[in-house]
This record gives sequence, C-alpha cells and structure tokens, in this order.
Amino acid sequence: MTEERKTGRHPPPGPHIPRERADPGVAVRRAALEILLRVENGGAYADVLLGSRLPQFAEADRRLLTRLVLGTLAWRGRLDYELERLARRPLGEVDPVVLEILRIGLFQLRFLDRIPKHAAVDTAVTLAHEHRRSRGAHGFVNAVLRAASRRAIALPPRSRDEFGYLAIKWSHPRWLVERMVEWFGAEGAEGVMAANNEAAPTAIRLNLGRGGRDEILARLERDGMEVASLGRFPETVILKGAPRFDSESFRAGLFHVQSEASQIVARLLAPARGATVADCAAAPGGKTTHLAELVGERGRVVGLDRNLAGLRVARSVAQRLAHSNVIFVQADASSELPLRNQSFDSVLVDAPCTGLGTLREHPELRWRLRPEDPARMSRVQAAILSNAAAHVRPGGAIVYAVCSLAPEEGSAVVDGFLERNRDFVLDTEPPGMAEIRDLIGLPGTIVLRPDRGGFDGFFAARMVRR
Repeated sequence: MTEERKTGRHPPPGPHIPRERADPGVAVRRAALEILLRVENGGAYADVLLGSRLPQFAEADRRLLTRLVLGTLAWRGRLDYELERLARRPLGEVDPVVLEILRIGLFQLRFLDRIPKHAAVDTAVTLAHEHRRSRGAHGFVNAVLRAASRRAIALPPRSRDEFGYLAIKWSHPRWLVERMVEWFGAEGAEGVMAANNEAAPTAIRLNLGRGGRDEILARLERDGMEVASLGRFPETVILKGAPRFDSESFRAGLFHVQSEASQIVARLLAPARGATVADCAAAPGGKTTHLAELVGERGRVVGLDRNLAGLRVARSVAQRLAHSNVIFVQADASSELPLRNQSFDSVLVDAPCTGLGTLREHPELRWRLRPEDPARMSRVQAAILSNAAAHVRPGGAIVYAVCSLAPEEGSAVVDGFLERNRDFVLDTEPPGMAEIRDLIGLPGTIVLRPDRGGFDGFFAARMVRR
C-alpha cells in the first residue's frame, strides 16, 4: 500500500465551489471540478473524495462522475500536451480552475464518445461562468474547446524522441516511462501503461464466516448489486458496477471491498486454521480481516500499524465483519516491535510503498511520485521486513508484499533480506496454491501486472524459517 495512504492523513479543503443546482449534467461536472481541484492543489485522494460524493447522484451519474475524475487525472499529460497548443500559451499562465475546466472538457471530447461535443463544451463554459476565479475566462474556455472539437493535435514523432512520445501517448511522466521500458521492454511497458489508463475491476471479498457463497450472492443481488464474474477463490467476486455501501448486506458485514490482488497476497500466506498471525502493516484492515477469516475463531491475528487513525479504520472493519479474533496494536514496524521473538506461525508484511501498481485506482500518484521514491521506500521496506521476520517461529512463514512494479521495492528487498538472513529461504512449494499456481513466477514469488489478468500490480514473496 502507498506510504501516504498508510498514514491516514487527510488533506485540507480545496477552493470554494458553488453548491449543486438542478441540472444533473452540470452538477456532475461541478462535482468533478471540485474533486479535481482538491486532488491537484490540496493533496487529496480522488477515491476518498469520490466515496463521499457518489451517494448524492443517481447510478448513471455516479458512473460518469467516476469516469470524469479518474479519466481526467489519468490522461492529464496527454490533455495538457494538446491544451498548451490549442491555448497557444504555457499552461503555467492559466489559472488552475480554468485549466481544470479545460481538462474536464477535453477529456470528454477525446475519450467519452457518448457525450455530444456541444454538451462537453457548453457545460465547461457554464462551469467557467459559475466560478468566481474563472468567470472572466468563459470566452477563452469556449474558444479552446471549440477548436479542440474541430481538430486534434497530432502526437510528436516517435522517431525523434521515443520516451517523450510514449510519455505523451500514454500520459505517464517521462521518468516513469524510462523505468518501465527498462523493467518490461518497450512493448511490455506500453501494455502496462495502457492498462493503467483503464478502469480497474470492482472486486469484493465475501465474508464466508457469515454465510455460504450462494446465500451471500443472493443477498447482494437483492440489494441491487450484479456479479460480473467469480474470482479464483470462493470469497472473491467481481462486481458489474459499484458496490452499494448503503445496502443491508454491507451493513451486515457480508462483504468488504478489496482488490483481487490484495486477496491473493493474504492467500499466499496460507495460515492454517487456528494459527497465530501478525500483520505488520494492518491499516486499513482488508488483509487483516481476511487473515482473521482464514485462521478461524480459534486462530488469532495481531494487526500492527504506526498510524492510529488507520488502526481505527481497521478496527471498524473488523467490527462490521464480526471478527472477534483480531487484536490491534499501534506500533511502527520500521523499529523494534513489542512482540515476543519467534512467537508467530505466520507474518504478513504488506509494506508501505510507492503504489506504482495501483495507478488505475489512484491515477494521481503518477504525477506525485519522483524518480528517487522507489529507492527511498526500499530502505524503509527492508527495515520493516527485517523487524517483522524476527517474530516468525522456526518452520513458520512470512510473506512480503508491495503494490508496486518497481524491482527496487520488490525482488531487490527480498534478495537483500535473504542474503542477510540465511535461516530464511523462499518457499518453493507454498501450501494450497492450486488456484494461483499459474501466477507463481520464480519459486515462492508472485508478480502481478494490470495488463495480465486485470490485477493490480503486486510483488509478493513467501519465505519460511528453517
């Protein structure tokens, strides 16, 4: 999980946006503008803000709002390349509110075929009229977007600067394009970047401690949720559309929203029924409660995290899912932990990371991260893994996982750990792996990519203590 999202910090409010009015088309775009301004200028996270705004809209408008926000963020680099040429001025000279209105409008023109061009332009002009900082720029907004509706700006020649071309085509910062080509080759990098700009599937985890799968699925259907497909494990379900957080099945703790890749990581740990497990980076509680279900009522899970707000969220998740076999402790795993050495059957380290594997859900991260961040995070991750491993009993297992595609944060951390700790080895025959055997690459490790199977990008390794 990303370092920032592990902390549970909340950004300050963004600029004032007028209250919503009757026109639903303008209201959706007004909400998108408000969210994007807070993300771009206030350090907020789009998914958190969307979660608070979506209940205010009808189902179709929820889908549009989500698409506008996440799509505009994902394609920002490509949009800005066009806008600078259409506006004929550096975008640094354009007011941030005006720029965000232009991005929303251009995104619709380029990527939302079902929205008429005139609607994309007219609603953008309306937003410019409404906001006090853009009121005088409505003519400029109209001119730029009408020009965009008549012609598209061509991409630069690939032969002149391949990295620059790929950065604009797939809307990723240049440094990240260079790294991905290094990691995956040019063709693989394009596949990953293309997938990063698509919507992530909506995965949930059924709480099978509260009922059988068929029974819970029937209740989800009664609550208006439609199943698109079943996952690799009995508890994994992919929804068509968004989950209903206002539903009785959610309040009753019958499911929890959790990506399929995240569920695979908990399954890779494979704790036995009745086992004692430590989750050393427990917030916001998804994997912790998954482990609690896997070990059963006679097992015990200790969830540790340095962030008290994150632990409170995790505790509320455990309470809603009715898991009484979880204990939460505030502790920083990058330092010595308040646990007895070699006292746990299984330990999970879902380490704080750059989040480079989650750019579909969190497209803003690509514009916030810096080239030095993977190496910086790897030092923190190495310390956490070393401290956590001290509490694995002989014969026990530890899983190290990051939702990042950077080798510095994944295989390099594990290689360094194994070199320093000769009593640990990669588990070449993890138990109960029939469902995910095809995902295991090098013995004991899993690398997931968004362009292969639709998973979030994850690295995970299972090691055992001899």
